[in-house]
Amino acid sequence: MKIGVVIGTRPDIIKLSPLIRYLENTKAEYFMIHTGQHYSYNMDKQFFEELNLPEPKYNLGIGSKSHGEMTGTMLVGIEKILVDEKPPVVLVLGDTNTTLAGVLAASKMHIKVGHIEAGLRSYDKKMPEEVNRIVADHLSDYLFTPTSVSYGNLISEGILRDKIYISGNPIVDAIQQNLPIAEKKELILDRLKIDKKNYFLVTTHRPENVDNKNILQNIFDALKMIHSEYNYDIIFPVHPRTKSCIKNFEIVVPEFVKTIDPLGYLDFIQLQNNAKLILTDSGGIQEESCVLGVPCVTLREHTERPETIDVGSNILAGTDKDRICDAVKLMVNSENSWENPYGDGTSAKKIIQYLHKKLK
Repeated sequence: MKIGVVIGTRPDIIKLSPLIRYLENTKAEYFMIHTGQHYSYNMDKQFFEELNLPEPKYNLGIGSKSHGEMTGTMLVGIEKILVDEKPPVVLVLGDTNTTLAGVLAASKMHIKVGHIEAGLRSYDKKMPEEVNRIVADHLSDYLFTPTSVSYGNLISEGILRDKIYISGNPIVDAIQQNLPIAEKKELILDRLKIDKKNYFLVTTHRPENVDNKNILQNIFDALKMIHSEYNYDIIFPVHPRTKSCIKNFEIVVPEFVKTIDPLGYLDFIQLQNNAKLILTDSGGIQEESCVLGVPCVTLREHTERPETIDVGSNILAGTDKDRICDAVKLMVNSENSWENPYGDGTSAKKIIQYLHKKLK
């Protein structure tokens, strides 16, 4: 059974790394198509090197484009490769333009599609990711959901039960496999001169937050209030999009905020694991903080990871500075005793074994 794996972004590389390792270790026949949606060294190639993953067989080098142009260009490139490779099944993950293009290309060619991380819903269609994940779910043949919540979302939309399999989330596999490796490295904490559990970690990159000057400024105003209250170090790895917006809006970053370039996965997972609290608008970081036992404040009004809210690892704060501060106050001294809802770290094995059974 030949498997096509379509990736395009940093989260894809991280979450699919256990699956790629499993395919390598079992000597399965597979190939990777990298769309190049993320393309800078520290958002892409560095992750392949650190995680000791093989280079993708194909790289489309799409780069930065509008949603429509990006998806269309990917669709053309992926289709050409699938014509030559003729795999019986293609795997995609998540909710990016890469996901959408991979699903469209394969389904139009009557190739079976497996969607990993299926069934997530924010119920906010202003987010392009929400549109992508809905389309991907309704076109896919095998839907691998991380939890019973995402399973229920698909059932409520009329998707047949025999298409859905609760596999857990491969982010748990990735953390279990990579955290021990990360901890053997020189600690990023030493390089940044910070102490364990004595800093807040901040990330923001979503267009609805960083492309709006008032919202982005409000987030920094909230950080000023938080720093005044708690006096913790604040570490802020700055996404390229966010960096550009800070410059264009002429926003002055407070001195106490330690801005750094995006990190490789091993350094970043160390920063997450040792943080007192994380503030983010990232979906994946909401999951990772939950698995790592670090409280999270999400700078959004909606989340497609409600399991994190349900278990008490996460709280929605939006982008109002007073609400953010109130959320931090609630979460900063959390007991961190919640149960990880995302599985036992065997998702990659379950997904591949399920496909072998279905495609015999």
